[in-house]
Order: sequence, then C-alpha cells, then structure tokens
Amino acid sequence: MTALYRKYRPQTFAEVVGQEAVVRTLSNAIEQDKVRQAYLFAGPRGTGKTSLARILAKSINCAHGPTITPDGTCHSCVAIAAGTSLDVIEMDAASQRGIDDIREIRDRAALQPVEGRMKVYILDEAHQLTDAAWNALLKLIEEPPPHLLFIFCTTELQKVLPTVRSRCQAFVFERPRLPDLVRKLRRIADGECIEVPDAALHLLARSGRGAYRDAESTLDQLASATGGTVAVQDVLQLLGTVEDEVLFRLCDLVVDSDTAGVLTFLEELSERGQDLGQLVNDLLEHLRHLMLVQHLGDVPDSLPVTDESRERLREQANQLPPAAVIRLIDLLAVAVDDMRQGGDPRLPLELALVKVTRPASDLSRVRGVPPRTARGGRARAGRAATGPRRAAARAIGARRAGPRGVGRPRAAAGGLAAIDPAGDRAALDPDRQDPGRGASGGARRRHADARVPADRCIPSSARRGSEEPGDAAGGALRGDRPGARRRLRARGGRGGGRRRRARGRGGRPQAAAEHLRRTGAR
Repeated sequence: MTALYRKYRPQTFAEVVGQEAVVRTLSNAIEQDKVRQAYLFAGPRGTGKTSLARILAKSINCAHGPTITPDGTCHSCVAIAAGTSLDVIEMDAASQRGIDDIREIRDRAALQPVEGRMKVYILDEAHQLTDAAWNALLKLIEEPPPHLLFIFCTTELQKVLPTVRSRCQAFVFERPRLPDLVRKLRRIADGECIEVPDAALHLLARSGRGAYRDAESTLDQLASATGGTVAVQDVLQLLGTVEDEVLFRLCDLVVDSDTAGVLTFLEELSERGQDLGQLVNDLLEHLRHLMLVQHLGDVPDSLPVTDESRERLREQANQLPPAAVIRLIDLLAVAVDDMRQGGDPRLPLELALVKVTRPASDLSRVRGVPPRTARGGRARAGRAATGPRRAAARAIGARRAGPRGVGRPRAAAGGLAAIDPAGDRAALDPDRQDPGRGASGGARRRHADARVPADRCIPSSARRGSEEPGDAAGGALRGDRPGARRRLRARGGRGGGRRRRARGRGGRPQAAAEHLRRTGAR
C-alpha cells in the first residue's frame, strides 16, 4: 500500500501549495520557451523540491508539451510519475557522490533522449557531492548539449560551490504556512475518508514544523492506529504535544503570581504522563508569541495559531508584563541546556516559574548581593578599602615591582607624596620632574611615592638647588638625584673623567664645563 505522502504528491503546478513564486517563474519559462540548462532547488526537507522537479520534467517531456498542464496519461508522464522513465534519471548524491559517478554522466550526456524532448538528471542531496565531482561537472553544466537538463535538489545551499550556483538558476523553497498545511491535510483526510476535527489537524500541522511529508506521515499513522477516526486526544498521546489550553493556563497562573498553583499544575501534568521536555519547548514558543505581540502591537499573520487563539493571545500579552516574559524565556533556556546534556527538565522548569511568580526568592535579583564574576565566584565588596592586609600587599608589590630605577621607588623626600582622597592611587606631583629627558628635552611627571616615611619628608622648596652636597648625597628621589661626578666625589672617588674624555675626543671643554655647572657638579 502506498504511503499517503507519495499517493498525494502533487502532479501538476496547480497542485503545488506554498511555493507560488517558484511555480510562477517555472510556468512562465515553459510558456515562453526559456527553460535553462540547470536549476538548483534549495530549501528545508519536505517542502516539495523533488516533486516540483518531476513536474518540470513532465511538463517538458509530455506528449502534448511543452505545457504547464501535463495530462498525466501519456506514456512519458506515467513513466516519470512511476520513476521508470529512461529520459528522467534520478540520482541520490548521498550514495553516488564520487567522481566516477560524474564521469558516467559525462559519458552518457551525448546520448539523445529515448522518447521525450530532453534528458533530465535530478540529483537529490546535491550538497553531498565531493568537490572533485563538482569540478568535473562544471563544464558540462555551463555548456551542456541542447537536449540535457540538470535539476539539483539540496537542503544545504551553503555547501554547494559558488561556481556551481553561478551556473544555475537557484530557487529557495519556503516552509509552508500553517493554513496551507492544514488545507493540504484536510484534502488528504477527505480523500481517504478520515474523520478528524480541525483542532487535531492544527496540532498535526504544528508538529510537522513546516514539512509536508512529516505532517502527512503522522496523519497516516494516526489513521492506521484509530481506524479512520482521529480525535484530539489521540494526537496528543501520539506526539506528546501540549494543548494550547495548558500553555494559556500556565501563563495565567504567572500573571496571578500563584506559585502554589503553578507547582500543583505541573504535578498534575507530570502524573498524566506529559513530557515536560516537550512542555518546555512549547512554552518557549508560546512566550515568543507573547513577546512578538507585546512589541509589535498585534498578532502577526506568520504565527502558527488558530483564529480562536489569536484573541486569547492578544489578551494575555496585555496582562503579562514584558519584563516577566523576557525573564521567563531566559530562565527556560537553562532548562533547554540541561535537556541537551541529558538532565531532567522538571527542576529547572519549576525554578523558572517560582522565580517569576515570586521575585523575592530570586537572590540574583536582590540588591546588596554582589554579582557573579566570570570565574563563578562572588565579586568582593568594598575592594577599594584599605587595611593591614592591603598595606602589606602594597609593600610586597613595591619590592617585586621591577629593576632598580624603573619600577622600584626609592626612599626619598616625603613632601613629594600626595594621595587622593579616595585612597586608590597616588597623585602626580607637579614639582617632581626629570629635566632634559627624552628626545624633546622636556620635563615629564612622575608618580609620587606614597610610602615615604613622614620623618624623611623634605619640603618642595628645598629641592630646587638649595640642598647641601651632603644632603643630596644622603638620598633624594630619582628626579632630584645628584650627578654621577658628585656622587663619585661623595664616595671619595676620582672625578674629572667626563672632562678628560671630552678632551680626548676633541670635544669642547667649555661645553663640558657648562654641563657640569648646570648639573651642580664641582
């Protein structure tokens, strides 16, 4: 017995549902004799790519064609529908994906069609072809014989080589809208004498996720299980789908902030055998609908909801705060992650509903609790506060800061240290400068040392050339350190080396003397 999705596969362009743009373009191409050498049909599974490829092949090779309305009774149309035509070759690129298979096509490309006008190659799952196979096919796609036509069908357009896409006319198939899918299921149910209410067809269409074949296969299974009489409860038991009434009731309890009612209702659903994982997914979809209604102001036509649910969705969107909707979506995402890792979704679902209905129980939203850092710990409150441990840490950091003269502050005149009121960082001392440093010769500021003892402080006015030699040798900061000659003499060493070197190099003694005079050397 033939499956329903094969028995009710569209046979003409008029029977195709939900692909109006593709049907219009191909119909005009046939009527105007503008059929190209290669077509690329891309789209989700179960949207009619292979069916439309067969319809195109029948329209071209029909005995009364080319026509957009093949009769379906001639030998060519019957053979194409049955898959036995010698002029229409269907290949599964998932299993025939190598370069040897493409070479076979190239060898047979020169052969004329047996009874039709064109030889048509339909390659399903074309993205499975290897790059070598695509490259071997490029020249044949670009300049095929006049009797050759390629139709590539794929679910992943991005995997097809750009050089191939540029040589084909690409059509992107869209997922069917919910009313179109329900209409197709109703036509099949009436043709098979299956008694099914519209609410059950609506659930079947939602479970198909935009695929005709999935929804039709589920209807076929239900018809066999129920003997031709399908009820809403039968669909719920088979698919585990959650009724719209359950979703609306859960959100109503959230609106009322009824924490006990939410937990009790979840317990009832669990006892009835409801799949809580499916409940999480359906509740997320319902919350997405509410979010769209709240921010768009009306129920979009693209939402897969019935006319009865539209009004309730609009009313509930006005009752539930937008912040609560966003918060609940974020919390349910945690439950989805747990399900992907094999965890039980019940506890995350209950926690999400409790946190939304009773915000005071959510410690992460209570003021005064520091937020979590990236490493999972709590951020330290009052980090800028000072104390014995803070001072010890600063002293250790000062000793480990770096090489002498770069990162280590020397014990020096204390009046240079200035700390800002916050106590976080040392201020800049405008009097502490290094004369003549750098290529520009300008002064630069240095950070004052905040760790100079008070008994070693020297006023700023005492650092402008009024120190005695002994005091200067006793230790000033880096900005006011005496020259090398002066420090050498203080240690009892020999001076005058710089002047002798200047004379040895032929330099000017006057310039050296002026430099020594400016630096305070004697």
